[in-house]
Amino acid sequence: MSHPKKAHSSTSRTVLTGTFVCAWCGLTVSAAAGDGTRRNHCPSCLHSQHVLDHVEGGSSDCHGRMSPISIAVLRTGDWMVVHRCVRCDELTSNPVCADDNQLILMRMAVRPLAQPPFPLEVFGEL
Repeated sequence: MSHPKKAHSSTSRTVLTGTFVCAWCGLTVSAAAGDGTRRNHCPSCLHSQHVLDHVEGGSSDCHGRMSPISIAVLRTGDWMVVHRCVRCDELTSNPVCADDNQLILMRMAVRPLAQPPFPLEVFGEL
């Protein structure tokens, strides 16, 4: 079994090996999720920090806050949290962890139905 590695950060946000401090809510988070997988986002508010360059690979110099903006469901049925960097607008997706905040996940999942980009009255005219 491998041990979690220290998170990449140029600031003092990393408290201990295998933990990070959420850039949004300040919660100290274990990098290992409850199911044993490695997490990259806060289980409470689902925010992350832009430490990996997902386009070019390797570490990122951005270090902006990654806001959760949506849920994507893969063909396998697995849920992914879609993040957008508030500094550089890069989009990423990461697997939902078993101990993630279920209320926030459901709010993001139903948002397109609750706030459609067109008036719902159109369906009455069909």
